[in-house]
Amino acid sequence: MTGDGTGRPRRRRPLQPEEKALWEHVTRSIQPMRPLARMAPVETPPEDAPAAETANRKAVKPARAPSLLPPPLPKPPGPPPLAPLEPKQRRRLSRGAEVDARLDLHGMTQAAAHGRLIAFLRGAQGSGHSLVLVITGKGDGAPFLAGEGGRGVLRRLVPQWLAAPELRAVVVGFETAARGHGGEGALYVRVRRVRGGRP
Repeated sequence: MTGDGTGRPRRRRPLQPEEKALWEHVTRSIQPMRPLARMAPVETPPEDAPAAETANRKAVKPARAPSLLPPPLPKPPGPPPLAPLEPKQRRRLSRGAEVDARLDLHGMTQAAAHGRLIAFLRGAQGSGHSLVLVITGKGDGAPFLAGEGGRGVLRRLVPQWLAAPELRAVVVGFETAARGHGGEGALYVRVRRVRGGRP
């Protein structure tokens, strides 16, 4: 657009009706040089699409990120279970077969009896004994020492001591002795043998 010499832009003259009609006729006859690429129609999602997408998201669970924590340590193996006497060995004992060693706990306090029992069993294991006899007494005589739990306290406690984890490396099993070895007042104790310097 050129000015009129004053620096002001020249105003356009409005088109006459004949000029407008001619312009419209010309623009209708114009053909584009290149055909316009047809645009792919935009597919509108169905009305239930949000619900379907939500269901799909619930069905497909996102993969869990790998844990950075170290795996839990395996539990240490517990003590081996106690084993009873073999039937053949039990029959021989009931017929009068002798044991490898015996310990009599009569007259001892609980503390003294406990310490003596542990020392005796470890000594028996070191000597290679496989079966020993521990005499507790039936507890039907005079009361045991005052404050020590009354009659038969060792008869009740010794089985608990023999089953304790601290003695499981020494004790294979135990059970009530035959009548000839004291019956209910004594226990046969199977001693674990030492192999290669270890129980």
